[in-house]
Amino acid sequence: MSEYDNVRVGKLVLKGEKHKTKKRKHKSKKPEEKVQDDPDTIKHGNWWKISKVEEITGPVAIEFGNHTYVKALDNGMFMLGAPHNEGEGPSPEEILTAISINERKVAFKSGYNKYLRVEKSGAVTGRSDAIGAMEQWEPVFEDGKLALLGYNDCFLSVDPEDDSVVANAKRAGPDQFIQIRSQSIKEENPLKDVPTEEQGKVNDIELNYVKKYQKFQDKRIKLCQDGTQVLKKAKDEGCLHETLLDRRSKMKADRYCK
Repeated sequence: MSEYDNVRVGKLVLKGEKHKTKKRKHKSKKPEEKVQDDPDTIKHGNWWKISKVEEITGPVAIEFGNHTYVKALDNGMFMLGAPHNEGEGPSPEEILTAISINERKVAFKSGYNKYLRVEKSGAVTGRSDAIGAMEQWEPVFEDGKLALLGYNDCFLSVDPEDDSVVANAKRAGPDQFIQIRSQSIKEENPLKDVPTEEQGKVNDIELNYVKKYQKFQDKRIKLCQDGTQVLKKAKDEGCLHETLLDRRSKMKADRYCK
């Protein structure tokens, strides 16, 4: 063994330079995935049922009936897969990737990296490399049921003779009703029902309402100088709007509170 192998090589330190200790970087722990406590979700291997268009994104599975999913074949065709046991999710070949196109339509990509489309014959295939009109689908939600409408104005269904996936039904009935399931973590916004003006601290809330209603003749925002403790108390007691109105009425620049 060479003598150089026994020498510990370090960073060159100049005279007068202070030695800085290295800070250990702790690997950020990813938040643990929350298991859905919904019984239906648990029965489907933690794949939850989508209920609106904006949720159709990322890895999804299209379910017909119960525990049977649309399956991609290596020849570009699709058929209904074998039933799964309770507690199992879809197989890898039954998982699609959903891409949002606009507020109404989506596209689906198979595991073979091809987009689903409706052929002129009504057959559903996965052989497209890009999204065009024939690769766009419109989820139709009504009375808690979901059907998938293709570009030919026909709904997705399964041919009873050979279990192939087609889109040839002009009307949606029991054979066209599906479930689209996702395994992505649902992020609930606790402020989704709170108006934008009322989000944040009480100081921000008052400022938002003043900006909304006050005329800026001298280019300055005029706020009540009585302090914000009253606003905090009013928010707890449920009379925030009335208190904000009283405070704005003291400011001559507010055109709605003179």
